[in-house]
Amino acid sequence: MTSEISFTLYTQLLEKEGLVPDEDFYESGNLLYEDDVDYSVRSKVRYLLGPGINFVAAHELHIKKMQQYWRDLLSPEFHASTDATDYDQEDQLRDMASEAPVITLVNNIIDQAIDLNASDIHFEPDEQLFRVRCRVDGVLVNISELPAASKAAVSSRVKLMAHLDIGEKRLPQDGRIKFNGKTKIVDLRVSTLPGVYGESIVLRILDRSDVLVDLENLGMPAGIFTVYNENIHSPHGMILVTGPTGSGKTTTLYATLDKIFSSEVKIVTVEDPVEYEFAGITQVQVNTKIGLTFASGLRTIVRQDPDIILIGEIRDKETSEIAIESSLTGHLVFSTLHTNDAAGAITRLQDMGIESYLISSSLLAILAQRLIRKVCSHCRKRSLMTEPEKKLLGISSSEKIEFFRGSGCEHCANTGYRGRIGIYEFLVVDDAIRGLIMDGVDAGTIGEYAVNNGMTTLRADALSKLRKGLTTPEEILRVSRL
Repeated sequence: MTSEISFTLYTQLLEKEGLVPDEDFYESGNLLYEDDVDYSVRSKVRYLLGPGINFVAAHELHIKKMQQYWRDLLSPEFHASTDATDYDQEDQLRDMASEAPVITLVNNIIDQAIDLNASDIHFEPDEQLFRVRCRVDGVLVNISELPAASKAAVSSRVKLMAHLDIGEKRLPQDGRIKFNGKTKIVDLRVSTLPGVYGESIVLRILDRSDVLVDLENLGMPAGIFTVYNENIHSPHGMILVTGPTGSGKTTTLYATLDKIFSSEVKIVTVEDPVEYEFAGITQVQVNTKIGLTFASGLRTIVRQDPDIILIGEIRDKETSEIAIESSLTGHLVFSTLHTNDAAGAITRLQDMGIESYLISSSLLAILAQRLIRKVCSHCRKRSLMTEPEKKLLGISSSEKIEFFRGSGCEHCANTGYRGRIGIYEFLVVDDAIRGLIMDGVDAGTIGEYAVNNGMTTLRADALSKLRKGLTTPEEILRVSRL
């Protein structure tokens, strides 16, 4: 906490708790006008806390008092000298997690993550501190460092909110929280993992308002969108969306369902978790604790007379076999796989033990995607691509390329980026590719054939968005490969 912001935050904190700061804090000699405070500091704080923050200077004494106040607010048990192992008893943990300061602290952390449009919150215990990080636009950023002794209470509070066993620290646990934040209501998917210094806890933020996006607004190139739109209106077959975790696959599938939904078709989904509830669509939540898996749910779904089936993820041979069988018996099936590119989905199914003739007969198309950070529109500046950058991106040295790079401002928390957009490659399984699948060729050969016949790769789509001023060379290198 820098001296430029500590005084105001300290006084606001005291006033919020109904306390009165010391009179000497208001001496005019201790104040600085806002224009005297470093701009980068102001922009970071205003990005996190909102535009209505005023800034003054604080003496070292004031900063120490604020730090002490926070320690006291967390309760005396949280002093650095406290050993968290003293609170292993479940009733003590429950009492600690129910204290008002702990509730306020955890709620504020979650609210801050929501304000940042973060996708995940990481509570990471260490020997000396308890670190809190958020994944914003796909990149982890530090938002808080708590005393190491606070991990027992904070972890217990999160587990209590998720209805988990707060006394169980040896085994991983999973749960859910419906959080009523200051600005919106979100669902949180909670995962705990025992570690050397305590439990690591990750909260996935499932914001329903961010999930449902029009298919036209995802950032697909016009050519890909046209062909994709044609395939999703097919009467039967299987369409796969591939990419790593956090690449926007679920958002694409939800946008697809919203596009093709009508009163004339029945759509049934089996998901883990159900991230957005659609009116008029039957959605099944996977629950492995009672034996409701993707495979078992899918067996029941096909007896519900559906026209369109969405499977959250193909994870094993059993699920993939039922999905393919459904696509061959008159259903349009959508699902996801974790592969690096579109062609890799074919070999992934083969590795699961699916016969090549079944893959070639059922598969309509594969959409591979990533999410790439966009340059902040408030602080972007023109830049000319250097020779080393061209070499890394596989661009001819004779080509002159101008793009935009963000310099950092209060709108983007000095990162230079604000928001994300998708990059895509779409492989349509035509007769020639069906023949290659039957011949058992590798993914590289299939991908090479597709590119030679007009397929836009992830890297090519990313470069197109670079030329349009949407992203930077660093982002392209981070999320795609040659």
